[in-house]
Amino acid sequence: MMPRLFVSLLLSAVTASAAAQAPAPADVIVTNGRIYTVDPNRPFVDAMAIKDGRIVFVGSAKLVQAYKGNATRVVDLDGKTVIPGMIDAHAHLGGLGSSLRNVDLVGTSSYDDVIARVAARARDVPAGTWIVGRGWDQNDWPDTRFPTHEALSKAVPNHPVYLTRVDGHAALVNGAAMQVAGVTSATRDTPGGRLERNADGSPTGVLIDDAMGAVGRRIPPASRDELRRGAEAAIAEVNRWGITSVHDAGVGRGQIALYEELAKEGKYSLRSYIMIQPDDSSLATFFRRGPQSGLYGGRLWIRSIKAYADGALGSRGAALLEPYSDDPKTTGLIRIQPERLQHVATEALKHGFQLNTHAIGDRGNRMVLDAYQQALEAVPSGDHRFRIEHAQIIHAEDIPRFAELGVIPAMQSSHQTSDMYWAGNRLGQSRLLGSYAWRSLLNTGVIVPNGSDFPVELVNPLISFHSAFSRQDAKNWPVGGWLPQERMTREEALKSMTIWAAYAGFMEKEVGSLEPGKYADFVILDQDIMQVPAELVLRTRVLATYLGGAPVYERKTIQ
Repeated sequence: MMPRLFVSLLLSAVTASAAAQAPAPADVIVTNGRIYTVDPNRPFVDAMAIKDGRIVFVGSAKLVQAYKGNATRVVDLDGKTVIPGMIDAHAHLGGLGSSLRNVDLVGTSSYDDVIARVAARARDVPAGTWIVGRGWDQNDWPDTRFPTHEALSKAVPNHPVYLTRVDGHAALVNGAAMQVAGVTSATRDTPGGRLERNADGSPTGVLIDDAMGAVGRRIPPASRDELRRGAEAAIAEVNRWGITSVHDAGVGRGQIALYEELAKEGKYSLRSYIMIQPDDSSLATFFRRGPQSGLYGGRLWIRSIKAYADGALGSRGAALLEPYSDDPKTTGLIRIQPERLQHVATEALKHGFQLNTHAIGDRGNRMVLDAYQQALEAVPSGDHRFRIEHAQIIHAEDIPRFAELGVIPAMQSSHQTSDMYWAGNRLGQSRLLGSYAWRSLLNTGVIVPNGSDFPVELVNPLISFHSAFSRQDAKNWPVGGWLPQERMTREEALKSMTIWAAYAGFMEKEVGSLEPGKYADFVILDQDIMQVPAELVLRTRVLATYLGGAPVYERKTIQ
């Protein structure tokens, strides 16, 4: 027989060993569902465990029980679907905050509808108060020509009015606004912008791209409290749609300071990848700070720059190699000189910053690729991740250059389904072959991070997800998809809004997939978007959005 002391010591050792191998109890266990991890080694599981805001286990519902403690919260999915928190790789959080505060013109079906909404607001505010709105799109009206100010000026004569087009690249103003700003027939076009004019040279009230500032600069700035309330409302809105991260394009220093203030107070339930404005003062400020990642508990990344090469297709500001098919007098607008863009790109490389440049037309895209190439020859980098934002119309010769230069085309598939009704009028049929060309780009070996460009498009990220693999609108038109040879697969569409978007923002080690060690950012959906028919995807409801293992939005209580 073994001595009692030896048996006691052996039992103690076994007990201690078992205790050492047992995992620490999780804060949250999510179980009994279909969890899409976007991890190629384990694409889906039915459970995961979370501790201190990060994932500690993904696997089976049986094995996850090892992480259950007395204080562990168990989220029983009851067969529901989970995907990683969705990442909008190109959006405007401040613009969304403003749009929630101003006159909403999205979906207006005619110019009369626009005027009615503005007149209703005018009745509620004192004379002389600026009325600001956003969202009109003349391509959705019976008369698709640009409007002129006369009807608006007659209906609202005593308030200066400034109405931004849906794409943010044109504005319609009334006579009172032009009077305040001193805009007359004698006003000259600015580089990178133009005034639409009547036959006699008088301004019609439509300002394109950089000409918008002639009136926009006269609008009184929002107060600090208004901006703060707008930011909080915008964050709550994106959380409601299952978004846990946003790449915020073109943010000024004041807005960044506001985000930092909210993050320090624990009131920033979002992970924002900030693209700073490219003026010399902002560049100098943030170059001194250097690239910063995961500030304030993983809330802010400040390590990229946003520049503009051209305008938008809908307002004929996108820079084309050949004239517009429906307006041969113009080839669009260049909003930054190539030398300036190359200088910013070179300085970005020297200081460890990413450069993300808006380019929609084929001339704009070529100019950006040329500037990037020259900057990379001056300052070689193996992991710069420079981006072109939108990359909507690309000449066939330039499609392979993205992969050759390591440039990421950050695209918004919802733009394709918004533009497909009239893009052929702008471009002609031959140029459409290089338009919204996701598959052609993917076939060269690049990734295509996805987004919405809200408030240009609606916030709902499933619109872009659906568009990416169907190339159909919300009514599932056209049958078979528009230029269907450029579709993504459904798996690629999910990656485009998760891990590819994370990689495009140097965030792939923290978010973008559900793997141990990463933040527990995820979304609970009421149906399986990876398996339901395409026509049902947009009926999906977000039941809950989790950031760091804690709910930031819940549609209903989930035990």
